[in-house]
Amino acid sequence: MILRVEHVSRSFQGLAALTDVSFAVPQGQIFALIGPNGAGKTTLFSVISGFLVPDTGKTFFEDRDVTSMQPHRIAALGLVRTFQITRPFARQSVRENIAVGAHLRLRRRRDALDRAAKIAGVVGLGDRLDQSAGTLTIAGRKRLELARALATSPRLLLLDEVMAGLNPTEVEAIVPVIKTIRDGGVTIVLVEHVMQAVMSLADRGIVLNDGRMVVEGSPRELVSDPRVIEAYLGAGAGKRFQAVAGHA
Repeated sequence: MILRVEHVSRSFQGLAALTDVSFAVPQGQIFALIGPNGAGKTTLFSVISGFLVPDTGKTFFEDRDVTSMQPHRIAALGLVRTFQITRPFARQSVRENIAVGAHLRLRRRRDALDRAAKIAGVVGLGDRLDQSAGTLTIAGRKRLELARALATSPRLLLLDEVMAGLNPTEVEAIVPVIKTIRDGGVTIVLVEHVMQAVMSLADRGIVLNDGRMVVEGSPRELVSDPRVIEAYLGAGAGKRFQAVAGHA
């Protein structure tokens, strides 16, 4: 397993954001974390990537305990995340923004800029290398955030709602980009609300609700589980959906 999360809990001023969460991700998979707003998904990402230390539990990357490691050290090992809210260096070019990520591995500016150009091609920004990052659309900024993380040469990439704010056409366009990254040898864990994307991308996943893991399985198993339906639509919804399905 490239990633293991073992009995992780985290509270903020007495409010439990995560409670006893455990799962493992095999190398080479696309693994989804889904759940309603406030379920604890981004908090879990922050724990895995070192931006938060759990109250209890441990996280392991490639069998190495990274629980208390600083984010830049975890990133240097090859575990990198994107952020839900994109913050590009607006006055710099797309090329220069991506090169920031490349500098994690490459010291020479020329080498970093060359890698930035290659990564831009992978994510569909190859024709916008010299464009100011501040002029990109939301879809362009999402691709830029992805490119900057990919430029670090990760082995595990955590994608935090990379499709949030995109229209259906833009979602459809970015799905093959993520598959290409996976096919290039990068394991992906994604937090996503766009179920269309989860169904077409993920091999397996878990559902969180109120900071607790509800169920683990394939995307089809997740979306048909009554506990998942209740997590999104409220108590009793799962039974109502089953009753309707039984009379269909």
